[in-house]
This record gives sequence, structure tokens and C-alpha cells, in this order.
Amino acid sequence: MKVALFVTCLGDQFFAAACADAVRLLRRVGADVSFPTGQTCCGQPAYNSGYRGEALRMMKHTIDVFSEADYVVLPSGSCAGMVRVLYPDLADSEELSAVTNDLASRTYELSQFLVDVMDVGRLGEGLRGCRVAYHHGCHALRELGVADEPVSLLRGVGAEVVEWSADRECCGFGGTFAAKLPEVSAAMADHKLDTLPEVDVVTSADGGCLLQLGGRARRRALPVPFEHLASLLWQGVQGAAVGGASE
Repeated sequence: MKVALFVTCLGDQFFAAACADAVRLLRRVGADVSFPTGQTCCGQPAYNSGYRGEALRMMKHTIDVFSEADYVVLPSGSCAGMVRVLYPDLADSEELSAVTNDLASRTYELSQFLVDVMDVGRLGEGLRGCRVAYHHGCHALRELGVADEPVSLLRGVGAEVVEWSADRECCGFGGTFAAKLPEVSAAMADHKLDTLPEVDVVTSADGGCLLQLGGRARRRALPVPFEHLASLLWQGVQGAAVGGASE
């Protein structure tokens, strides 16, 4: 099957290694992965800021770029949610609505694709002994309904997913929300970090959430690392130790 990787803006700028690990994971389970070079922003920042015309142009471009792929996979619940849930709202004609819904039906967040489409269970045992806290990003959880998939994949590489009372609470990033209301944004992140149990690593399927939580953790000199789900899973495949995990 032909899988096109949509790396997203944050993936391109801040999580390039995680995007490469996503390719490795997809190839590991038998996908033929491509990277359409014409891809750009999904349009979510424009959409959320009320610039529907600009978001519509980005959507039409994205539809053209990914027209040949059997599936489009994103290492981001936020951007996957934009394509699957919000793109149909932007369509301004019946013809565009048809192609938009077609793209939405072929688009998946990475863990969702691995579990729900590729039926992946166990990938390795490299994270045996590693205590992991998983943060559920709002878009993946509430727009896409992705909850069990990332947790099952982490357990499928041997990790212990530790119970976290605030794992489904918003991190406070919210794109432009963090810029417009920085005090509220920081307070939301700090609340999550105040409830964080003792773990070896924190992970999420959303780069924006990792930037938010990881940035606040560094500001507070908390020693726990923050890693994208794709990279942590690939470490589990490779058998790499994380924090206090055993080989």
C-alpha cells in the first residue's frame, strides 16, 4: 500500500527525527512510504484564527499534493484532526466536498493507522522496564477518538504506561492560544506537570503539546525527558534504553 507521510510544520521544524522514525515504523510494518515534496501547512493556524480563505487555499493545495496516496499518515493528532474533521467544513462546493471527504477518509494519525489499519500489536521489547507517562492531545482524543491506540503500542514495546490523573487534560498550548493568553497557557501546563507521576519519560502524539510541556519542564528544571511517540516506539523496536529502562 502507498502511504504518504504528512510531516506537519512542527514536525518539519522541531521533530525531524520523529518524522524519520515514523517512516521507519511504517516501513517496518510493510508500508511503501513516500514524502510528497509539495506539502506545506495544513491550514489549521489560519482556520483557527478566522482566515477561512487562506485555510481554503491551503486545503486545496493539500488535496492536490496527496491525491495519489492510498493513505496519508501524520505524526500529529492536531493536524490529522484538521484534515479529517475540519476540512469538510471548509468545502465551498459539492465537487470540493467530495474530494475533501475522500482525503479525510484516507487520513490517519500515526498510532491510529498502525493499530486500526495495519493491525499492529507488538513491535518489540526494547522499552521493557521503562515507566512512561502518556499525554493525550486534545485533537487526537476529542476529534479523532484516539485513546487506546498509542497506549497499546507503548505496551507493545514493553513499556509500563503509568497512571496519570491529568493525562487527558489540555496542556495549554492550543496554537495561537498560548501566544494570546500566555499566563493561562503556562498555568495549565504547570498544573499537568504538578500531577506528573515519577516516570522515565513523557510522550505524546502531538509535537505542540511536547513543546509546551517540555518547555515548562525545562523552565522548572524538572529532569524528565519529553519524546515524541514515534521516536519512543522506534526505540522500543531497536531495543534502546530510555532513562531508567533496562536493555
